[in-house]
Amino acid sequence: MPIPALLVLEDGRVFRGESYGAEGETFGEAVFNTGMTGYQETLTDPSYHRQVVVMTSPHIGNTGVNDEDLESSRIWVAGYVVRDPARRPSNWRSVRSLDEELRAQDVVGISGIDTRALTRHLRERGAMRCAISSVERDPEALLARVLASGEMTGSELSGEVSTDATYVVPAHAGPWGEKRFTVAALDLGIKTMTPYRMAERGIEVHVLPATASLDDVLAVSPDGLFFSNGPGDPAATTDQVELLRGALAQGLPYFGICFGNQLFGRALGFGTYKLKYGHRGINQPVMDRTTRKVEVTAHNHGFAVDAPLDHDTETPYGLASVSHVCLNDDVVEGLELRAPAAEGGGLKAFSVQYHPEAAAGPHDAAYLFDRFTALMAGDL
Repeated sequence: MPIPALLVLEDGRVFRGESYGAEGETFGEAVFNTGMTGYQETLTDPSYHRQVVVMTSPHIGNTGVNDEDLESSRIWVAGYVVRDPARRPSNWRSVRSLDEELRAQDVVGISGIDTRALTRHLRERGAMRCAISSVERDPEALLARVLASGEMTGSELSGEVSTDATYVVPAHAGPWGEKRFTVAALDLGIKTMTPYRMAERGIEVHVLPATASLDDVLAVSPDGLFFSNGPGDPAATTDQVELLRGALAQGLPYFGICFGNQLFGRALGFGTYKLKYGHRGINQPVMDRTTRKVEVTAHNHGFAVDAPLDHDTETPYGLASVSHVCLNDDVVEGLELRAPAAEGGGLKAFSVQYHPEAAAGPHDAAYLFDRFTALMAGDL
């Protein structure tokens, strides 16, 4: 017998469906993901910490769950919303069903609701707090608890998802045959595939906790510094911004993705702001303004950098400019820091707002890891 479940948004909208995954109650920020594939990578992305993810693709779970496509050691979403869960998985790599995995990790979800209507509501009203419950029958009582729950704005969350201790991902032999560079990577919610993409290019990656200091970074004698993706409000994350400013002042080559792009922007003196409903999915069009090429990219962000699109900005570290822009809404999707023209105008640091590690696809932006190696080699 199906167990009834409620989804209540903070503006009072109610959706009724059936319990999916673990029974119980959960709270978080309701956001939607437009990807038609890659739900396992989405669930295990630490950037979704404290968020209830609505899948716009109606049929979820058909390929089950395997042990190879995890992007971290656990599921991070606060709750999961699907329309039509698969009755049974069908894939040669599957070892268990998605419903079983959600239950095993105590992730509360809901199925059987009109996810199209919910997505349209979030697009019109914006991402907002919500709750899913299979134990509460009174929507008004659940709404009261939603309104008492925490908001994403002002939340510093990277420390809750970061590694506790430094670990090393060794360089792969690959086409270079040996290690080429050493990178200090600050784990703000890093995905497993990211250091792997660097390692396969001959980079030894030292993954450091979010609490690492500049001295900790310099202790590994890095050729470059990397800031990962992660959850939370960049305006509430200050220590890492100061670390980055110190690294830039010393001329350490830098590459950041997603949250690392937002913190780079703040280090350069730009503001950040919360998007109405964010970008989440694997089908977002972005133009690289340095090459004029358009990439289809993977996104997961609810905040963005407020930087001018029409001119460079002088900073204490060089000239900053917007290198990438979203073609849907002109949101800043990348930044570059270059030396002044009088000093040759060479690239010193760069970042992108999306996920070039391509888990779960697409692969259009893989060149950015090559750009990072070229930066450390002094070729840019």
